Amino acid sequence: MIMIQLDRLLLERRMSLTELSDRVGVTLANLSILKTGKARAVRFSTLDALCRALDCQPGDLIVQTPGPQPED
Repeated sequence: MIMIQLDRLLLERRMSLTELSDRVGVTLANLSILKTGKARAVRFSTLDALCRALDCQPGDLIVQTPGPQPED
């Protein structure tokens, strides 16, 4: 299963979801969907903006973990 590690990175950088939203131009609702693992896709432009704002690499943000695949 693919997971977005937004909580961990925000905590490490002492940044709120609201601050990240302001920096990357993505709504709080869409960031919340990413944060809770409910996102079905991520645009490369969004991934790039998140990585720039969080000063990280895509592999820091996206990880694969063992577990069941979500059903379509």
